Amino acid sequence: MRKRISLLCLTLATIGMLAACSANSASTEEKSEKKSLTFVSNFPSDTLDPQLNYTTVRAGIAETLVKVDEQLQIEPWLSKKWKTEDDGTTWVFEIRDGITFQNGKDLNAEAVKHSLERTIKESEAMKSALKIKKMKASGQILTITTTEPLATLPSELVHPNTAIIDVDAPDTKSKPVGTGPFKVASFKPDNEMKVKKYKEYWVGEPKLDEVVLIFNDDENARTSALQSGEADIVYRPAIESLNTLKKDSSIVVDIQPSLRNQMLFYNSRQEAFKDKNVRKAFDVLLNPKDVVDTALAGQGSPANGPFLKSLDFSNDQKTKTYGPSEAQKYLEKAGYILKDGKAIKNGKQLSFKLVTYPYRPELPLMSQMLQSEAKKIGVKIDIQQVENMDEYMTTKNDWGIVTYSLVTAPRGDAGYFFNALYMEGGAFNVGHFHEPALTSIINKLNKTVDQQQRNKLARQAGEIVEKETLHSSIVHPNNFVAYRDNVKNWVTTKSEYYVITKDLDVK
Repeated sequence: MRKRISLLCLTLATIGMLAACSANSASTEEKSEKKSLTFVSNFPSDTLDPQLNYTTVRAGIAETLVKVDEQLQIEPWLSKKWKTEDDGTTWVFEIRDGITFQNGKDLNAEAVKHSLERTIKESEAMKSALKIKKMKASGQILTITTTEPLATLPSELVHPNTAIIDVDAPDTKSKPVGTGPFKVASFKPDNEMKVKKYKEYWVGEPKLDEVVLIFNDDENARTSALQSGEADIVYRPAIESLNTLKKDSSIVVDIQPSLRNQMLFYNSRQEAFKDKNVRKAFDVLLNPKDVVDTALAGQGSPANGPFLKSLDFSNDQKTKTYGPSEAQKYLEKAGYILKDGKAIKNGKQLSFKLVTYPYRPELPLMSQMLQSEAKKIGVKIDIQQVENMDEYMTTKNDWGIVTYSLVTAPRGDAGYFFNALYMEGGAFNVGHFHEPALTSIINKLNKTVDQQQRNKLARQAGEIVEKETLHSSIVHPNNFVAYRDNVKNWVTTKSEYYVITKDLDVK
């Protein structure tokens, strides 16, 4: 009897083990079928509020009414079509049918209206850019009336800060509810975010089940994460690592010309920089080719204006003479004399604070190069690094120069750049310049629909910016991404707006 009981126990134990193995096998199989990807970038993100950050669109959480393709042409997104019949004062947008927010609520014109109302309430920059006077919603039709003719309204609605979200969702800063292919699973500010797929996404179910987005401003740490296999995609690995990464057969390196411009912003509220000759001195102090070779390790091209020369509205490239001796000539025109190794005017040495930020490592390097060259002409520069550059340069006036990386034509049009930098209320109007002739041209640009005429006006505006040296364009950096060879359907976009998409996949 005891043997039979023992045999029965052994049989039951064996069955239990087999069942457990079967369960573990099923669990392992289920886990192996789950598609996950880790993306490491230098994009800082202390909030997911789309009115304050681009991450919500980049991570595939929310979408805008209009988007831009790789030829920098605008195309429909949440809005299927739009029109204006009065040269840009009244716009009618038709919202697509059959789209839901990630909480199941239908997307209609009323929901879009509430979202855009929140946009212009929360963001002074977007309020200035969109110039919305009133909106009317009826079914899927949204009618927007602007305070003045605005030919570029569809282009302005490409901006990630206009992303459409459910404004009634309880936690917009940490868990916004959009219409994109991925919804927020968790968020640790300036550290990590996890998103999981939204199966009912209106364009079709995403290929990935989840994506982990890690924020890290250390380029070497990003590179190591890729090499160790901890990351699948790394945005902007260390420049000096690119040749090594290219030799690794398991890694793909994608390098593209970017729409970015590494610039010097001048603060006209600082007495010295009210004088355009002082600005011109710093405009020619650094040789852009040296910046490309040194700070960018060859990954970029010199900039003789805010826009890539391949764009139709770019000004003709002008030849300049660079270097300390050329800069010295402009300082002399501004009334400075070189005495005992110091640039002196009214008994005081020309000195100021230059502010830069670390998550684009070439900018601190460019700042140090400028500091070194300035010393040769008797100018003292103190460099300060800050974490939140946008907040610093818009709230403080204790700086003379800021080094900044700006996408100057993210929607394939010059209007964004000129409005943002030189119009009252512009998002990057940190120099506080007021040039009536430039303002007049920008106003004409904003009212002009014909593209050839817009290009002509943009070039006229560019000539004034160049003549008056209202900020300086130094270099156009390349955009580079490295990813493991099991990643499928990755696209390095020119606009840098669209990163995590429904088609992104892993083998």
